[in-house]
Amino acid sequence: MKNRWNNREAARHKSPLDLRVYTSRLLGKDPDLVMHGGGNTSVKIAEKNLFGEEEELLYVKGSGWDLASIEREGFAPVRMATLLKMAALDELSDSDMVRFQRAAMTNPNAPAPSVEAILHAIIPFRFVDHTHADAVVTITNTRDGKRRLRDIYGDSVLIVPYVMPGFILAREIGQMTRRVDWQALKGMVLLNHGVFTWSDDAQESYEAMISLVTAAERYLSRACGKLSLPNAKATKAGEDLLALAAARKSVSELRGAAVLARPDRGKAALAFSLLKNVASIGTRGPITPDHIIRTKQKPVLLSKNPQRDIARYAERYRDYFLRNKHDSLSCLDPAPRWAIWPGAGTVAFGKNAAEIGIIGDIVTHTTKCIRQAEALGGWKPLPEKRLFEMEYWELEQAKLKKGGAAPLFEGKVVLVTGAGSGIGRACVETFAAQGAAVAALDVKKAITHEFDSAQIVGIRCDLNSSQQIAKAVDQTIRHWGGLDIVVSNAGIFPASESIADMSPAIWDKSLAVNLTAHQRLLQRCIPYLSQGIDPTVIINASKNVPAPGPGVSAYSVAKAGLTQLARVAALEFAPQGIRVNVVHPNAVFDTGIWTHDVLQKRAKHYGQTIAEYKRNNLLKTQITSQDVARLICTLAGPVFSKTTGAQIPIDGGNERVI
Repeated sequence: MKNRWNNREAARHKSPLDLRVYTSRLLGKDPDLVMHGGGNTSVKIAEKNLFGEEEELLYVKGSGWDLASIEREGFAPVRMATLLKMAALDELSDSDMVRFQRAAMTNPNAPAPSVEAILHAIIPFRFVDHTHADAVVTITNTRDGKRRLRDIYGDSVLIVPYVMPGFILAREIGQMTRRVDWQALKGMVLLNHGVFTWSDDAQESYEAMISLVTAAERYLSRACGKLSLPNAKATKAGEDLLALAAARKSVSELRGAAVLARPDRGKAALAFSLLKNVASIGTRGPITPDHIIRTKQKPVLLSKNPQRDIARYAERYRDYFLRNKHDSLSCLDPAPRWAIWPGAGTVAFGKNAAEIGIIGDIVTHTTKCIRQAEALGGWKPLPEKRLFEMEYWELEQAKLKKGGAAPLFEGKVVLVTGAGSGIGRACVETFAAQGAAVAALDVKKAITHEFDSAQIVGIRCDLNSSQQIAKAVDQTIRHWGGLDIVVSNAGIFPASESIADMSPAIWDKSLAVNLTAHQRLLQRCIPYLSQGIDPTVIINASKNVPAPGPGVSAYSVAKAGLTQLARVAALEFAPQGIRVNVVHPNAVFDTGIWTHDVLQKRAKHYGQTIAEYKRNNLLKTQITSQDVARLICTLAGPVFSKTTGAQIPIDGGNERVI
């Protein structure tokens, strides 16, 4: 375990709270200690109140903050006197604990205090650190974990049997430590939960954590050795992207909303999935119950029939709920949050890029810990009843209810061609802004790093190549798990030439890019769209279809053919629930096809200035890429959920079209 303390950096933090922020971030930087909101830290500070009276406050990590990025504002100031009185009670409900902690805050605008604030308060040191260190939790999840901890730490660490977080945990530790000399302890291990360290000095508390975890890591290294990894042949086998898309669809239906699916076929994930007993050890439970709100009790085990596997998982989840429920609890959605695919790795399911990233990280650490625990003598997490208590704990469920309505396209996967500029780029940004996960395809190299968003993956693709189209679609499925919306937008506007003077090269290129490439893309996408969530295709054609002009036959004919392709697609795809609609933009001048030369020639052809030509429509308005993107997004959404085969102009009104 790396000690990240730096004297020079630490010297910049003068106040105890600033030091608390600094060391909290040091802990949060290491995912082997805490991940995604896990763990908590605190510092006790004496401050004067409004009346000039000095009172002791506990600044404890607030709900919703991550240690890796926490600021001063992420700590909730709670009166120590109230917390200590609460600790002395015989009973205290979770809701009352939360309410009284909130009432004892000196800053009502601060986040809600950690549910472990009372425990932090009774530990008689200024700085308290709490992590879910992988190495320590792994050891506690073995059949003789307590004995192994004694072998590592002797009597220098207090070992606490698993107790639900909150008041009952604080009460239990309070009773255990009535006659304990805190000065003689280096820390405290909560079985199946995590590690606490403390000191009146920020550096000492942090380094005590590093020391305890390092000792556990060394013990694991000696006892388990290096975990084996699969050979190159194994890493190339087992991928089934269509089955992945089908699994994603089944999970989405169970969850009641579209989700993404992110497979992990890295060597560590494959090694885990190749274990002969993976079906047994992989489905026993999480490494710590704190993860259950994100991962549920266990993953789904996939086979060649993922829909059947996920349906059975849902049945078993409902049985699990009925076995353990009490009072008026309502069953949560029975959809799995991750999957083990024997021989093919693991899969994380999440409503957006952030959630699948978090779940994927937890799965990576979980599978590593399970393998180590097995090598140590047997993986044994908490029993089902304990895990159920945590999953359906009212304070955990309150976290799920936070937040407003989901963005319109959250969990949806969109593929956009011609995404590097103009209408395509506007579509990428508009869909992403409304929650979609987007694959942005373009022929230029820069597309792979043009978008600074976890919701967008840029893919270089020459649509004239069937091989590149196949690779780009496969990469989309591999990254997001499926495909719901295709915006077939890429196109070129060739130089104006009469039919008599038309060069074969211009004619052939226009047909290749503006027609044939779209057909090849659709052909590759159909199997995945059939497994999509409310799947739809939007074709970007042109005003030139209903109202062609002289000198642009290569463009007009290709776009007319593209429109006819879309009409046939609407007929053929309808039985699979796939909608296909067409937009006919006109005079969208902030796109790549409208170079200055092209614009000048077209304006001259109509005897107009460039400014007049740009607003040459009934409404005398200019159409932008963003206008078209908004229409395309609307076509992909619920407003047009009952519409297919439609052709919609966006041109400001054109006399020839009307």
